[in-house]
Amino acid sequence: MLTRTASHHAVVDPVAYDCVKVIVVRAGSAILFSEFGTRHVNVGDVVVLAANTLCGAEPEGWVTTTTLYLDRDYVIDQVFWQHAEQFTDRLDAKRFLDTRYAEPAQVLRLGEDRAGLLMPWLDELAALSVGGMAPERFYRAQALLFSVLDVIVPYLSVTEARVTATQRATTCPSLPRHRRFSALREEARQAERLLREDYRRRWTLRELAAAVHLSPSRLGRVFVEAFGKSPIAYLAMLRAERMACLLRTTDASIAVIARAVGWSDADFAARQFRRAIGVTPRDYRGMIRRAAGGPVSG
Repeated sequence: MLTRTASHHAVVDPVAYDCVKVIVVRAGSAILFSEFGTRHVNVGDVVVLAANTLCGAEPEGWVTTTTLYLDRDYVIDQVFWQHAEQFTDRLDAKRFLDTRYAEPAQVLRLGEDRAGLLMPWLDELAALSVGGMAPERFYRAQALLFSVLDVIVPYLSVTEARVTATQRATTCPSLPRHRRFSALREEARQAERLLREDYRRRWTLRELAAAVHLSPSRLGRVFVEAFGKSPIAYLAMLRAERMACLLRTTDASIAVIARAVGWSDADFAARQFRRAIGVTPRDYRGMIRRAAGGPVSG
């Protein structure tokens, strides 16, 4: 686990992490954009993001947050012991999380009073995270984390079945990691590397599977297990992330940028971008230009 407190005055670029992320808004406010579209967040709100979920923000002046980064395997282990009498092994715990917490991004409205209970615990967790978590302080950090989760978890939306279009039954909550964790299967690591290094290519699942010497169905299973989404969905996330970077750093048209990241159809690219980030490419560029004090059109 890792905890960081930071203040932001400029647009926070959309980024995805390979772990569960819990963001507590401590002061100020912002417009958040992710797979749920756009949401206004302010003091008393908590944002929970699953692994590999793009999310960015436009502060309304400024916003201060404390973010918990939790390794998803650690989260699965806690759920396993929490419901040990129900499960045969930790794979049962993972399937339970995949179904019960299927929304990739949630905004929890705790309110200022209840969120205020979290602040001393969050401050101590942030202090313990400076320079990396010392092993002899692990149990104290775990106790603080459990106190935080005891307040937050009852507010999470849960379901026994897939009921909304945004739910991903193959994803469980997981936060950004301060060290790199690798997928368990070498084929999954290799496939992810191929997608990241050549995201412009028009990959098909069959081509990617052939490159790592697996059947398409087998690759789909091991990739989802490792990264929480299918290879093609992961590729779309990589392209959306790169597209956001080009919208921010260049004046190229949306159609040109779409082609640059591997999408030949600008309208399709815009739909994929909005699905991954929550706003259209034009609206995202408008946020960046407003923050910089430049013209919004274009």
